[in-house]
Amino acid sequence: MQFDAVNDAIAETEFSGVVLIARDSEVLYERAAGLASRHWDVPNAPDIRFDSASITKLFTSIAVLQQVEAGRLDLEASIHDYVDLESTTISRDVRLLHLLTHTSGIADDADEEAGESYEALFKDKPNYSIIETRDFLPQFAYKEPLAAPGVQCRYCNVGYVLLGLAIEAVTGETYRDVVTRDVFAAAGMHDSGFFDRRDAAPRVAEGWDKKDDGRWVQNIYSYPPIGSPDGGAFVTAADLLTFLTAVRSGRLLGGELTGEFLSPQVVHDEGTKYGFGLEFDLAEDGTVRSYYKDGINAGASGIVRHYPAAGVDVAVLSNSEDGAWPVVRAIDKQFD
Repeated sequence: MQFDAVNDAIAETEFSGVVLIARDSEVLYERAAGLASRHWDVPNAPDIRFDSASITKLFTSIAVLQQVEAGRLDLEASIHDYVDLESTTISRDVRLLHLLTHTSGIADDADEEAGESYEALFKDKPNYSIIETRDFLPQFAYKEPLAAPGVQCRYCNVGYVLLGLAIEAVTGETYRDVVTRDVFAAAGMHDSGFFDRRDAAPRVAEGWDKKDDGRWVQNIYSYPPIGSPDGGAFVTAADLLTFLTAVRSGRLLGGELTGEFLSPQVVHDEGTKYGFGLEFDLAEDGTVRSYYKDGINAGASGIVRHYPAAGVDVAVLSNSEDGAWPVVRAIDKQFD
């Protein structure tokens, strides 16, 4: 299998990151390019850990479903049964199922579909004041809802913040500790973790974006310094493929919920269905062409994707906001 178009996309776009394509245990393509640190001129390498942005929602979803299997959470229960949301605008009719499938109708902290910028949240509020999961609540819990629960499917980051709070409520542990043990360690994702960008950590990529005037600007003030249930876990490309393998092999969930996790749940638009974190790209006949989760933030972009017909897994991670997408498009054309 040739990947000339992928090589061309990397060469033509100043790609900074890692690309990994594999079938089962066979690596079909692997390449690192660009710089992990522009401060110190450190090149990217396959073992560099990148900010996964919203890909993190997959790990949150698995952690929720694990607690469902343990009998501590109920997908049909109200989020109010687990999290104290008294006096907020979050309806008692919002169920965990709604939050997982982006059908809760609650307002996001930044409505990116309406053109709002997540970075703008921190113009008047220091981003380093948002550390614990509960710190996110004031940013969205008092906004008027956009729709009644279950009526519309609209991507919502903070639904996963509420799910993280539910995990903390029933385990008595922090969200990060639960995911680190029950998802990363259980899956064999030994290079993944939640790294505070204010601390020194080995093999962690810095996030940079190139502005119109040619300057490179770091993302250290663009969002909270450490990952949360809706985004920000650091992973390697290899660990993302390890995660998919662990899910499909039943190492993280029992048979029933593994099947549910890997199945579409709700219609998002004409060509896309949403699952429990995963998104499903539909062919013209309505069958699943691929399932995936992508992520984007200032200084971060990426995707983890599976093409069922080819039996191929793909991970693309970049430490710039626009970096991943030309490469992702080139790979996607390979499997048309």
